[in-house]
Parts: sequence; C-alpha cells; structure tokens
Amino acid sequence: MCNLNLFGQIFRILIGIIMIAAAWYGPQTLFLPIELMSLWNLGWLGIIPLVTGILAFCPIYAVFGIGHRPKNSKPSNDPSTHKSNDDHTK
Repeated sequence: MCNLNLFGQIFRILIGIIMIAAAWYGPQTLFLPIELMSLWNLGWLGIIPLVTGILAFCPIYAVFGIGHRPKNSKPSNDPSTHKSNDDHTK
C-alpha cells in the first residue's frame, strides 16, 4: 500500500541522500565547535526518509490515515448514489 505521491517520494529520497552524505563526510570546517561535531551523526537518520521515499510508504501517515496518493475513482455499484433517469424535470 503506497501513501506518498511522486513529489513526496522524490523529496524524501533527496533529503535522505543529503542527510546521509552530511553524516558520511562530516564537518569539513574547523569553525564548528567540538560540542556540535556529534550532531553530524544525526545525519544517519536520513536512512528513514530515504527508505520511506523508495518504498512510497510512510508508517506515520498510515497510523493517522493520511495519504497523498490520489484515490482510484471507480464508479460504485451502490444504487443510492446513482441518479435515476426516471426523474425528468421540465
């Protein structure tokens, strides 16, 4: 079951790749204080948007019933939703 549209997938994949690349290469500057150096390891959390983008499925969206993929608009067979042709207005 997919609940992400194409834009959401591409966005998550790009964000995931950027976060993982930032964690992989680390800070390339000497101006970053030592206390903030460990924050670069949070970039490994980029695996989450990368995987959800590849699978086109977000478990959080599924829990809350949110979906960004258009629903299939198949005609229903429920007779109460169809207008009858017997009603002719003049």
